[in-house]
Amino acid sequence: MKDRPWLKKYDKGVPHTLDYPAVPLYYFLEESARKYPDNPCTIFKGATITYREMNEITDRVAGGLAAMGVKKGDRVGMFIPNTPQFVMIYFGILKAGGVVVATNPLYTPSEIDHQVNDAGVELMFVMSNFYNTMKKAQPKTKIKKLIVTNIKETLPPALKVLFTLAKEKKGGFRVTLEQGDLWFQDWLAKYKPEDRPKLEIKPDDTALFQYSGGTTGISKGAIAMHRNLVANTLQIKSWMLDLNEGHEVVLMAIPLFHVYGMVAGMLFGMSAGASLVMVPNARDLHDDLENIKKYRPTIFPGVPTLYNAINNHPDVKAGKYDLSSIKACISGSAALMRETKEKFEALSGGKVFEGFGLSEAPTATHCNPLLGENRTGSIGLPMSDVDARIISLDDGVTEMPVGDIGELVIKGPQVFKGYHNMPTETTNTLRDGWLYTGDIARMDDDGYFYIVDRKKELIKPGGFQVWPREVEEAISTNPKVLEVGVAGIPDPHRGETVKAWVVVKPGETMEESEVKAWCKERLAPYKVPTHVEFRTELPKTTVGKILRRELVKQHKEQ
Repeated sequence: MKDRPWLKKYDKGVPHTLDYPAVPLYYFLEESARKYPDNPCTIFKGATITYREMNEITDRVAGGLAAMGVKKGDRVGMFIPNTPQFVMIYFGILKAGGVVVATNPLYTPSEIDHQVNDAGVELMFVMSNFYNTMKKAQPKTKIKKLIVTNIKETLPPALKVLFTLAKEKKGGFRVTLEQGDLWFQDWLAKYKPEDRPKLEIKPDDTALFQYSGGTTGISKGAIAMHRNLVANTLQIKSWMLDLNEGHEVVLMAIPLFHVYGMVAGMLFGMSAGASLVMVPNARDLHDDLENIKKYRPTIFPGVPTLYNAINNHPDVKAGKYDLSSIKACISGSAALMRETKEKFEALSGGKVFEGFGLSEAPTATHCNPLLGENRTGSIGLPMSDVDARIISLDDGVTEMPVGDIGELVIKGPQVFKGYHNMPTETTNTLRDGWLYTGDIARMDDDGYFYIVDRKKELIKPGGFQVWPREVEEAISTNPKVLEVGVAGIPDPHRGETVKAWVVVKPGETMEESEVKAWCKERLAPYKVPTHVEFRTELPKTTVGKILRRELVKQHKEQ
């Protein structure tokens, strides 16, 4: 794509190319501590930790890790939800020269085993309510020691007392540690900021093992270097025009262990000296809304299911919450429907703009303009310094004409180093400097890109090709539908057939025939679902992606 048509559609002020400093990732924390020492870095239930304090705490964490023998390149695990402790430990690991392996706190012992064994984790930080889960996983891993933090350690004094009396035991936070494991507070108290090791961390040093969510199979450890994460942080920052550095407030509701929340939320926010409002569980809509009410966030990275849930919340509909502080929302992880976007924009007065990214380019590669034209169904334009092409599905080499579908391939400074311990997958994914995403897409005349679907999730009924996303988008336009998942299920006659799993909006009812009739008006006959199942909810990843694979598995088990 030699002429890069997308550049003409950039917002005025967004650079085509950026300068990337040769700095480690924790540079953003150190710079904000220098520029805005007394600004809140994190806000959690009313307690604030300033940038100066956070910088000093992370130095102490690094000193403690060095004293325990953590060396440059060692992988250190985290089993922590969105709390100030996540930030403390994340940057402490990096300052010690370690590699962050942030694992989903909702994982079961067997899911934990795979990731920590693949990464070679021997030391793990864990929130106390997940301590017993981690102890069950530990015998099958190389983990030698757990450092345990209690959520109350970062609560304000009055709330800490209340939590100890009312919620600590009930919520599973009060635990007795086994011999050899340590309480984070006691461990940290032994170290001063000057105990931080004096290391040279270079841009090509490894910062992160980001395990893919495994929506299409076994999760893979994507290796990100410091320079990859520095680059993407600055790409996102340059896209967000009219930033008021040192004054923004980011609502941190999407999970930090996921690369989307980590980069588009925490790292971006930190690079702008913003305050990060920590929400441990985004599905707790009351907590989301109370944080919006109290702290007036200006930037709210999220996912369509979260914006949709807020749009449909009875208290929001009744006007009990004022969302007008929110000026910018990057929406990722799933397709943003027009109705969701327009309704949230009407409620907040801000802009919701869809972007796209993946663990292998942590995290963003495309985004719709903040101020310019947002095209419905489009993931937007390649960001600064990103090249993107649509390549033939037949030969994997030929560039497709404008408007034709093929595999989306990407080149840019955020593209990862490769998969840990998976040379074949790395070779298949990284070819001649291009990242083969596994996503089927097309590009229009102006350089806006559109995801058609995942390559692996193509449905083939009777030899035809059906992309699940196309059917989902058709069904989701029905005003009665809250959300929908579509996938292929085995069929004795056609080999495979289309099935839809539908959740209707509260107070609505719907028949299978109604869904099929709706689809017949909008889709070719072979794309119309032959099976429709109504559900009260759909299985999702922690960032709101519907797990089609899980729906198929549940269908087969019926």
